[in-house]
Amino acid sequence: MYQDLKTFQLPDNFRGRSGWYTQLWWIIQGLLFKTSPQFMYAWRRWLLRCFGAKIGNGVIIRPSAHIQFPWKLTIGDYSWIGDEVVLYSLGEINIGNNVVVSQRSYICTGSHDYNDSTFSIYQKTVTIEDECWLATNVYVAPGITIGKGTVVGARSSVYKNLPSGKICLGNPAKVFKDR
Repeated sequence: MYQDLKTFQLPDNFRGRSGWYTQLWWIIQGLLFKTSPQFMYAWRRWLLRCFGAKIGNGVIIRPSAHIQFPWKLTIGDYSWIGDEVVLYSLGEINIGNNVVVSQRSYICTGSHDYNDSTFSIYQKTVTIEDECWLATNVYVAPGITIGKGTVVGARSSVYKNLPSGKICLGNPAKVFKDR
């Protein structure tokens, strides 16, 4: 048997907060965050901070962005999170200063162990250092660090750490040239 889902167990404190608190965030996200007008960036920053996110000055987060667990999210000053970006923060997501995460990108910090018949779940931190740009529809896998100033091209998938100051493209993303 490859996986026996009746044996799956979520690790203790996996979400980082209680079940009711997590549900409260999902309700607030659905009712107050996602329905807020486009220009209300300060409102969305405030909501995220109320739920434990560390959000820097001047951060722009579009209302269609999805943040799984804000208490596992850090975003530096003047960074932008585009439309329909998913910050799947099962583990920590650390986004530096002056970072752009463009529309429909997916930052993933967790998955399941397909070799374990219990289909155990894990989380690994993702770090996107200062001055990076993730173009549209970029996927970043759990445990990845993208170095300072690196650009990741549209529709690329990042499965290994990327060095600083590079232009990276493809699936899997590879260094194309210096920035």
